[in-house]
Amino acid sequence: MSIPSTVYLVDDDDAVRDSLALLFETAGLPVECYPSAETFLDAYRPDRAGCLVLDVSMPGLSGTELQAVLARRGFRLPIIFLTAHGDIPMTVRAIKAGAVDFLTKPVQARPLLERVQAAIAEDLRQRERLRIEPAAAAILASLTPRELEVAQLLVEGRTNKEIARHLGISHRTVENHRAWVMEKTRTHHLVELARLMEWRAPETEAR
Repeated sequence: MSIPSTVYLVDDDDAVRDSLALLFETAGLPVECYPSAETFLDAYRPDRAGCLVLDVSMPGLSGTELQAVLARRGFRLPIIFLTAHGDIPMTVRAIKAGAVDFLTKPVQARPLLERVQAAIAEDLRQRERLRIEPAAAAILASLTPRELEVAQLLVEGRTNKEIARHLGISHRTVENHRAWVMEKTRTHHLVELARLMEWRAPETEAR
């Protein structure tokens, strides 16, 4: 994808921000640093992908309070919490609220980088799904229930003869449905059709 990804680092400790910013930059990850939750909220735009590395205890809004604000605003930026003091109940609450991870300071470089990179990759996948899913659902909605059945069996690897036996229709009817499926979905190969079928919305599947 062409969406730029950024590590957003929010921590009121200057030394922590400087050291972690250097770590991310050395790993080739763009990073933006903020000394407080409030300065981050003022600057962040939800169309920007990435990962939020967030200190728990800060003056003003705490890390968990910022998490709640982002949730209320519908922002789904993945969050990795950093804390100087392990607190199991707080960790459980943060994870249940959607945090990716909860790491104790001083955090080791490799595990942090691995978690940040994984979080960014997942954020990109989710954004891609939100971008593609409506268009794919509209295409699949143009298929009749029978065409959708044929399409599903095709991507499962069934032959035309197998589909005909399974649905109790003629081989020629299956061929006609297959031709219409490929034309309506504007796909040329079963691999393309299979990729499209991955985006089936629940309401489409229930038709």
